[in-house]
Amino acid sequence: MSEATSTTVILGAGQAGGETALALRQLGYTGRIVLAGSETHLPYRRPPLSKAFLAGQADEASLLIRPADAYEKAEIDVRLGVTATAIDRTARTVSFDDGQTLGYDHLVLALGGRVRPLPIPGGDASNVYYLRNIADAQRLREALAPGKRVVVVGGGYIGLEVAASAIKAGASVTVLEAAPRLLARVAEADLADFFATLHRENGVDVQVGVGVTALEQDAAGNVVAVVAGEKRLEADVVVVGIGLIPNAELAQAAGLPVDNGIVVDEFARTSDPAILAVGDCAHHEHPALGRRIRLESVPSASKMAKVAASVVHGDAPKAVATAPWFWSDQFNAKLQMVGMTEGHDAVIERRLPDAQGAAVFMLFYLRDGAIVAAASINRAQEFMTARELVGRRAVVDPTRLADAATPLKTLLAELG
Repeated sequence: MSEATSTTVILGAGQAGGETALALRQLGYTGRIVLAGSETHLPYRRPPLSKAFLAGQADEASLLIRPADAYEKAEIDVRLGVTATAIDRTARTVSFDDGQTLGYDHLVLALGGRVRPLPIPGGDASNVYYLRNIADAQRLREALAPGKRVVVVGGGYIGLEVAASAIKAGASVTVLEAAPRLLARVAEADLADFFATLHRENGVDVQVGVGVTALEQDAAGNVVAVVAGEKRLEADVVVVGIGLIPNAELAQAAGLPVDNGIVVDEFARTSDPAILAVGDCAHHEHPALGRRIRLESVPSASKMAKVAASVVHGDAPKAVATAPWFWSDQFNAKLQMVGMTEGHDAVIERRLPDAQGAAVFMLFYLRDGAIVAAASINRAQEFMTARELVGRRAVVDPTRLADAATPLKTLLAELG
């Protein structure tokens, strides 16, 4: 079969799915492309939902990866508001909840994930909010108002970003984290301590080591208080940010290997040569890390989308060779982080004088003398160089690395 008569179906019209479709056309793929998603929105960026969009500083149009006419010009058949219900791998077809069935030559699963619900009575009350999509953010934005008592359950990046946005909206905010510190799954103690201090200085009541045990509800079913052990916190708004569950059930029902997501190799390929998976739902081999990982990261989703597109197009694919990175905006702090800190045996701090009241510093995490990860606070101009140092697992003089007067570009250049 020629490429011109082939069909690629992409399930999931989020960032990973949208970028896969567009990347296929950019590579010169001439076959039919169908992009199908459960939401009614064109592919959009999710990170601003807890930041600029929630704060009312961005609208829906600004979230879109590309405008509608970009898909029309690329002859991408976009089908929104439909959900795939079954994959027949033998017949190479996908069934949808609207009764339609599509045949495919290649199938890309960009199914994303769903929020992990609070597993106690009241976790689905009307004033308990979860943040995953535009509709969630719109509802929460309407609920945040001056004087509202907001309790955020979960001290990860989403919870902290929501807390910062709620403070800016004039609400009073308490963050409850069951672990002994904030960001327990994604950051080291030094960075977690910085954000705990930042939030407290901005009026957030940060409580760690405190797990929610009950939600008190009124006669109408609304939550009026959050109970955490012996503590009772009155609440008008409860926001839950306790993790993401990868949408892997469709793949599992089709007989594909699933383990904390859809299992794929470094080229986004499942055990079925006709099916690939990208984005939050994919648990993939990562050559730069030397292990399998599922990354909830926009840069990772974008890179894997391009890898998947190259496989479908028939090119010789190149695995993602760069260390994963992400960012977070909270109050006056912009965090950018690259690499994985696990197993580090030393931390080098590179600090500059505070600029207009905002902290400015970088943290480098070393293992056996090599830089394996870096975190940057309000130092975006140096972060790109830090990414290269991490990517090369550079070994540099720790004293010079800590000296902010020594440009990182100089250290990189000296490596040759």
